[in-house]
Amino acid sequence: MAQTRFMTDIEKIDTAYQACLLRRAGDNEGFERLTRSIPMPPWLAKIIKEKVGLEYFERYDCNLAEVEATFGPDFLSK
Repeated sequence: MAQTRFMTDIEKIDTAYQACLLRRAGDNEGFERLTRSIPMPPWLAKIIKEKVGLEYFERYDCNLAEVEATFGPDFLSK
């Protein structure tokens, strides 16, 4: 199930920083978990959907809050 939590720009930057610290410490799983919690930009989701397919979103638990706000909740069903 996709995450749908909005973040402020400061929260996004702080989360990315914390993720980088985890990666430097060798915690790749923590790094991936935190980076996927940052809302995916709608333009990126559109490209992934067109070029990779909906399977990407099924496989990875991405934060799609901004995507759903832009394209609507049925974005993943089209």
